[in-house]
Amino acid sequence: MSIEIDILNGNESWPVAEPLLDAVWPADVKRSWGDIEWAHADLRVLIEAPTGGLACHAGIYFRTVIWNGRKIHIGGVGGVSTREDCRGRGYASIALEAAIRTMRDHDAVQFALLVCEPHNYAFYRSRGWNPFTGEIYCEQPGGKIRFEAMAPFVFDLVRAPRQGTIDLCGLPW
Repeated sequence: MSIEIDILNGNESWPVAEPLLDAVWPADVKRSWGDIEWAHADLRVLIEAPTGGLACHAGIYFRTVIWNGRKIHIGGVGGVSTREDCRGRGYASIALEAAIRTMRDHDAVQFALLVCEPHNYAFYRSRGWNPFTGEIYCEQPGGKIRFEAMAPFVFDLVRAPRQGTIDLCGLPW
């Protein structure tokens, strides 16, 4: 059995991804990050289920951020989600690996960053992501805030910092 993986433009592929994200994170469920305004993905990893329909999604982001006062180009992963009836088959791992390979293809990207809820820590740790113990700042409609809604993790593409201050210079992902 083969798996269909597409990496598409973020805005153009939003209509395909939106129903999955709405199903995984229904608007009527209260979440610690429910009031956060999120960035739109630059690219999206989309995995089709063998039985049809979208099985899994991962957004890819590219951004010049400020780490400890230095501008640096990084990649981001966000919105990793798998349809309920497709979980436990490795789709999220495949999507994450495809996102990392895509970021590696952008030579200027130094490291990757994502944020996640506590129940996903072990998943990301087991795939080479490390906690970032510093501070993250981002933009929101009311101005710059310290991002504390979820925990940040980093992945070494070249070398990722484990602490310090990162200003995302825009909305989080």
